[in-house]
Amino acid sequence: MNILYDEAVDGVLPDVDKNALLLALQTQVPDLKILHEPEELKPYECDGLSAYRTTPMLVVLPHHLEQVQTVLRLCHAHKVPVVARGAGTGLSGGALPLEKGLLLVMARFNNILHIDPAARTARVQPGVRNLAISQAAAPYGLYYAPDPSSQIACSIGGNVAENAGGVHCLKYGLTVHNVLQVEILTVDGEHLTLGSQALDSPGLDLLALFTGSEGMLGVITEVTVKLLPKPQTAKVLLAAFDSVEKAGRAVGDIIAAGIIPGGLEMMDNLAIRAAEDFIHAGYPVDAEAILLCELDGVEADVHDDCERVRQVLELAGATEVRQAQDEAERVRFWAGRKNAFPAVGRLSPDYYCMDGTIPRRELPGVLQAITALSAEYDLRVANVFHAGDGNMHPLILFDANQPGELDRAEALGGKILELCVKVGGSITGEHGVGREKINQMCAQFNSDELTLFHAVKAAFDPGGLLNPGKNIPTLHRCAEFGAMHVHMGQLPFPELERF
Repeated sequence: MNILYDEAVDGVLPDVDKNALLLALQTQVPDLKILHEPEELKPYECDGLSAYRTTPMLVVLPHHLEQVQTVLRLCHAHKVPVVARGAGTGLSGGALPLEKGLLLVMARFNNILHIDPAARTARVQPGVRNLAISQAAAPYGLYYAPDPSSQIACSIGGNVAENAGGVHCLKYGLTVHNVLQVEILTVDGEHLTLGSQALDSPGLDLLALFTGSEGMLGVITEVTVKLLPKPQTAKVLLAAFDSVEKAGRAVGDIIAAGIIPGGLEMMDNLAIRAAEDFIHAGYPVDAEAILLCELDGVEADVHDDCERVRQVLELAGATEVRQAQDEAERVRFWAGRKNAFPAVGRLSPDYYCMDGTIPRRELPGVLQAITALSAEYDLRVANVFHAGDGNMHPLILFDANQPGELDRAEALGGKILELCVKVGGSITGEHGVGREKINQMCAQFNSDELTLFHAVKAAFDPGGLLNPGKNIPTLHRCAEFGAMHVHMGQLPFPELERF
C-alpha cells in the first residue's frame, strides 16, 4: 500500500507562479531551451519507474554552466522546487518531477573533458553515458569499472546521484569508490568542489556524503572518475543448480574460500528462461538457478582461481559447471544477465523491479521467503541478484490493466524490502530510495536518525527546494506508515523471524 505523496506534509511550497517564472527565465536566460506546452512536458513525466507519473510545471535543458546557475538562482528567489534529471533511467522515482516545480535536465552536458592516462582519471560532464567513458579510455588500455545494466544509456551524473553499482561492484566497488571529485552548484547557484584529484582531501568527506544523495544537496556539473587498467584476462564459469537455496549457499562458499570474483551473479529459473529466449546466451533452461562467476587478473592466477571455484561449486551441489570457451561465449553469458530486465519484460505486461541488499549468509532463507510472499500475493517473481554483495533485484510481474494488481505489486515489494531490513540488510543497494522506497525508510531508520538526515539536508538546502519529497521521509509520514501497519495487524518494526 503506497502512502500518496502529500506536498504540504513533505514541505514543498505549493504557491508557484508559473507565468512569472517562465517570463523571468525567458528574460534572463534568452538562449535557454524551455519546454512549457503540455505536449512538450509529457515525455518527462517519469523516470525508469513508470508506475509513478507527474507532469512537470516547466522543463529546462541548459547546455552551459552559467545557464544552470541562473536557473537555480531564479528558482531560489521564486521559491520554486527543482528536480535535476540526467538520462532518466533511474528505477526508484528519484527524477520524478513535481507538478509545481521545475525539471532541470542535464543531458546536454555530455562532453568528456579530459582523459589523463598517466593519472588514470577522466574528467567528464554529468550527461556523459557510463559506457562512453570506457569507450573513450579504451585506446589507453583503461576502463571505468562500475557497470550498471543500463550502462549503454545511463549518465554518470545519475550514477553519482544514486551511487550506482553493477555486476562487477563486488571486486571493484560502487560509484562512491570510483569517483575522485565532483563539481556541484548549490540551490542558490554557488559553485563547490567536493573531493580532489588526489586520493584524499582534507576535511570532512563531503564527496562520500554527496554520492548517493539523489539530487537533494546540489546539482552535479562535472565528475572526475578513476580509470583502471583492463585485466590481462577474464574467465567466466556458469554453474547450474537444482535449487535456488543451493545456489545461494554456494555464493557464501566462494567468498569463504578467500576468492573475490570480478562478478558473481545469480538468476532463478524464471529469469533464466526469459534471458535465454531473448539473448540465446546458452543458459541451461531446466536449472532452478545459475551462478555466473567471473575471475579476472593475470593468466596464471585466473587459471588457478577457476579450478578452485569449480571445486567449490561442485561441492555446493552444482549439477553442471561450464567455463566460457572463448571471449565471444563470455560476452554472451554476460549479455544474458545484463539483459535480464528487458527479457523479463517479455513475460508480463508490467513488472516492478525491486532493489534491496542482504547479508550473503541470509540469501537461501530470503529466497524461500520471497517464494512464500509470491504465493501469498499471487504474483510471479523473477529473481536476479548481484549475489556476491547481496544486492537483490526481485522482478515482480503484474498487469496494470487488471484492477488491484499494481497495488498488490507495491505491497509485495514493500514486504520484500522490510524483509531485507529484518535480516540485517538495507532497502537499497544501488537504485536509491527516491519516491519508491520512502515508506520503507521508516522501517530502516528511527526518528533520531531521520531527524539527523533532515539536518544534513537543511545545511545544504535550507528551503528544501532540491528534489523535495524524495529519499528522506518526514516523521509525520513514518507515523502514518506505522499506523497503517498496526491497522493491518502488524507492528511497523517486528522482530526478525529467521527463515
